[in-house]
Amino acid sequence: MDTLEYAPGRAVDVHPGGTRGHVLVWHGRGPNQRPALVTLGALVAEHGLTVVVPDWSSEERDGGRSELLASLRFTRDLMERDGADPDALTLVGWSLGGAAAVGVTFATDRLGVGVAHVVGLGNGGYRGDEPISGGPIPAEVPRDVDRPPFTLLHGVADDIAPVAGARAFAQQLEQQDWPVELVELPTDHWGIVGTTYDAATDVCSPADDDATRRVVQDVADRIAAAALSRASR
Repeated sequence: MDTLEYAPGRAVDVHPGGTRGHVLVWHGRGPNQRPALVTLGALVAEHGLTVVVPDWSSEERDGGRSELLASLRFTRDLMERDGADPDALTLVGWSLGGAAAVGVTFATDRLGVGVAHVVGLGNGGYRGDEPISGGPIPAEVPRDVDRPPFTLLHGVADDIAPVAGARAFAQQLEQQDWPVELVELPTDHWGIVGTTYDAATDVCSPADDDATRRVVQDVADRIAAAALSRASR
């Protein structure tokens, strides 16, 4: 793993797994939580994929929008240097980062980018303001953009973003002919990305228990399958 800067003073971990595909992973609301996703990034990279995991902060005045979009530009530039189509990106987001991934997907025409597949981790049904538009995710999906598939991976024990919200979001997409798959996993909001949460320090750290490791391996395999399905077309 290489730790670089995607913008001055802003760190990004690049797991150089190979050129079979590229995956950008955004962490959740807590600022600069990139280190918590080291395990997930490494497991996805084992499938021959290059994985990019940046820091960003929702506490910025714009809610993190400029940092998220800068990390997206960084990843697209990396893909071009690797000889890949930057619109073949698999975009993954956890929690608020997943809401931001939805925001990008619903605005690809305005942003001038493409996304091949979106994977949401513990973010289904998010109804607060997402960082890209600065407003809530609309109930009516846009009709004038490409419709990359969504894969929603959600813990049934998630008490931060209850799974009922993910079911409702999946149904919303299905009713509007947007391809979506919802997979419910035996974990909580933190375990879906292979972490544990310390409320005293407000910090997530990679988990070391067997149950969470099994879940994060499953999540990594599903992310890789999404990325590789695009590469096989």
